[in-house]
Amino acid sequence: MSLTGALSSAISALSAQSQSLSMISDNIANSDTTGYKTTSAMFDDLVTASSNATSYASGGVTVSGRANITQQGLLAATSNATDVAIQGSGFFVVTSATSGGTTSYTRNGAFTIDNAGYLENNGSYLEGWRTDADGNVVGSESASNLSAINTQIASTSGSATTKTTIAANLPSDAATGNTYTSSMTVYDSLGAANTMQITWTKTGTNTWSASFAKPTSASGTSTSTATGVSGTVDISFNTDGSLKSTSPSPATVAVTGWTDGAADSSITLDLGTAGKTDGLTQYASGETTPSVNVTSINSDGLSYGKLSSVSIGKNGVVDATYSNGETIAIYKIAVATFADPNGLSAASDGLYSATVTSGNAALQASGENGAGTVYGSELESSTTDTSSQFSSMISAQQAYSAASQVISTVNKMYDTLISAMR
Repeated sequence: MSLTGALSSAISALSAQSQSLSMISDNIANSDTTGYKTTSAMFDDLVTASSNATSYASGGVTVSGRANITQQGLLAATSNATDVAIQGSGFFVVTSATSGGTTSYTRNGAFTIDNAGYLENNGSYLEGWRTDADGNVVGSESASNLSAINTQIASTSGSATTKTTIAANLPSDAATGNTYTSSMTVYDSLGAANTMQITWTKTGTNTWSASFAKPTSASGTSTSTATGVSGTVDISFNTDGSLKSTSPSPATVAVTGWTDGAADSSITLDLGTAGKTDGLTQYASGETTPSVNVTSINSDGLSYGKLSSVSIGKNGVVDATYSNGETIAIYKIAVATFADPNGLSAASDGLYSATVTSGNAALQASGENGAGTVYGSELESSTTDTSSQFSSMISAQQAYSAASQVISTVNKMYDTLISAMR
């Protein structure tokens, strides 16, 4: 009967508005939650089969929540170098364990480094692809190549000298047979700094030779740090003082038998360009006692250094900086995209899991193939607008009060009906 239908419809309204208020309450509670996506109440009417043109049977209302997962939140700068945010489509890939864990997806990029060196957020570990020092992914950008980002995977740094560039003037007014010395710094493969003496000998008109002594400790002692060194270079100059040639070309020095166990070294010498004065030159010194005038001797390689800091730059590259001043890329963060992101299943801590509706994750690098761009030292703010939520709350309150009045009215009408039957 109509009174029963009205009562049923009003009760469904109370239930629906209660659920709507729950969603509003959650939205307001999470107005400052990183990466939170506002849930909206979606109401649908219920129509009974018995309704027709001359008789109306009320049905009521149902409500469902719709998480606006694809809605972009504002990016806010932070002072934490391991905070990350995505501008555009996509999610960070996280797992519940450093290996063999359950895979989830999130927009909450508030990651910190745990005591084992992993980037984690509330027990979820950020995943990425291992890279070389230049930021190129080692292997493929695939799910099978993903791993939890371990910032201590390269906890120390040090590299051997492979090239030394020398710019100096060898005095043309030196007598044949005169010798001069200078020194260059050489790093072995373990990052130890060593000093190698260069002996310049004038062998004739416009010709010189350079020989190299066994390296010694850069700490100032004369202790030899290698058992062997080879590589004498013959140098000739043009009549205008520019470099003519070197033999061998390119000039190289080999160091063997490092006493600290480092690998043997092969150092290429850049002594300048033939026909130019950008390296070695031969001009008169203008001195009573001629000498070699060294402009610069620069060697690559780095001393031993410990990991001092980790940061995430634009495009999701994780950089490690060491106490020796070297900064290298160690990982690239993966971005997961979905055919229907709103079909993802939500869980606590801003996590989502893939469903049949959402489809499987497609992994991309930052900014590629429709994936959003990853920014370091930024976080995505909640999409909750408290002003609109207060408006929705007032609307829900009024609808709830109106539905309760319907119940009171139905109750009085039932009383009237019963009284008439008496």
